Amino acid sequence: MKVLLPELLEDVEIDLPGIEAYIYRGGEVPEAFREAPFVVAPFGRRAFEPLVAQLRSPQVIQTLSAGVDWILDLVPPGAVLCDARGVHDIPMAEHMVGLILASVKRFPEFRDAQREARWQPLPLDDLEGAKVLLVGYGSIAEATEQRLLPFGVEILRVARHPRPGVAGPEALERLLPQADVVILLLPLTPETQGIADRSFFQRMKPGALFINGGRGKLVDTEALREALEAGHIRAALDVVDPEPLPKEHPLWRAPGLFLTPHVGGGISRPKFIRRAWALVREQLRRFVAQEPLLNVVQGAY
Repeated sequence: MKVLLPELLEDVEIDLPGIEAYIYRGGEVPEAFREAPFVVAPFGRRAFEPLVAQLRSPQVIQTLSAGVDWILDLVPPGAVLCDARGVHDIPMAEHMVGLILASVKRFPEFRDAQREARWQPLPLDDLEGAKVLLVGYGSIAEATEQRLLPFGVEILRVARHPRPGVAGPEALERLLPQADVVILLLPLTPETQGIADRSFFQRMKPGALFINGGRGKLVDTEALREALEAGHIRAALDVVDPEPLPKEHPLWRAPGLFLTPHVGGGISRPKFIRRAWALVREQLRRFVAQEPLLNVVQGAY
């Protein structure tokens, strides 16, 4: 069976019998592989669009990203879309905890002082006893919670679909004023776009920390900047809107903000590649064996 793989997976050992892979690096796809039933999409629309335009009848499109907002409208009719739920859990959870600790312990400010050779002790806080609100309770949020609990925090949970122990979106009005840390991990959909708006930030506890590890468009950037400028909240962001952030954008200079450039998922790390291939390999095995695939995106995303 012919399979198309992205360049990111070029060094993996394909140890499944009967699998013939072509590594897509851009450009023309060989004629024989345009009929490939199983395609692992490269990251981003710009890379995937010229590839999908050459495919004739793909049956499965497997992403290596947890979010699929960027690819939904590019999936050919009749093809099954599968996301990479679970692959990014460890690096994302570690990054979320890192952003919290860096902000609570004021590491960015100490780094700035070091660069200027300033000995500047600052008052610090402890994470113990803090209430952490996870908005978007999927596998990344679960992994983040597991790593936060040893710090002695209390976890509050909100998801698009409520279930035991996890409240629905209507609970945000009640929970936001209670939280010392708010972590946004929702997928980007028409319903969630701009969910962190002026009302959202106004409800947050004064001095609380806002973390965004989902998508930049979940946040009204101007509303966030206003809340930071007013000193109402602090923030640590791995994603922004627009992205990348232009040099002249005022968010760069917003007080109380720690920013990382969308690196939380760790896609360039060898460990990520091993996890990604483990998922792809299992999906290929299931596809050949005609077993149900994992992480199938169904209905309204």
